[in-house]
Amino acid sequence: MATDHIRYDVLARDALRGVLRRVLADAAEHGLPGDHHFFITFASTAEGVKLSPRLLAQYPEEMTVILQHQFWDLVVTEDRFEVGLSFGGVPERLVIPFSAIKSFFDPSVQFGLQFEMGDAEPAAAEGSPAAPSSPPSALPAPEKETRDGPEKPTEGAEVVRLDRFRKK
Repeated sequence: MATDHIRYDVLARDALRGVLRRVLADAAEHGLPGDHHFFITFASTAEGVKLSPRLLAQYPEEMTVILQHQFWDLVVTEDRFEVGLSFGGVPERLVIPFSAIKSFFDPSVQFGLQFEMGDAEPAAAEGSPAAPSSPPSALPAPEKETRDGPEKPTEGAEVVRLDRFRKK
């Protein structure tokens, strides 16, 4: 097999992160249109991620945030986004580099992206773009604020795949 000197896998991954960047920048400027909302899973210990010690202790490997009803001060730059969210009634400011994001999913339109971690993609990813064959899994979400106050995860919450709810 020939060596890929162009690194199409890296180009495709960066292009897909550009889609994510543009979607978040539009949400920062205009808000979320219609029923759109985002599940964003990221590596909590990746370089450049900023979380409170409390959240890092609770999510030592990865964390999923949901941008839907109550978030504030969404700021998008070339390499990261920052957002205010409430966890258990406590406001937090998160800084998440795009390179730390593992998956992005908008369940309102069944659109998802999944990314490999690290600067050098693993050998299995060579020759294939970073797009997933199916949407990422929905992980139990951290406590989030709703219009009616804090929403607590159900005890013994089950991890389900979002495509389970797709119309067949």
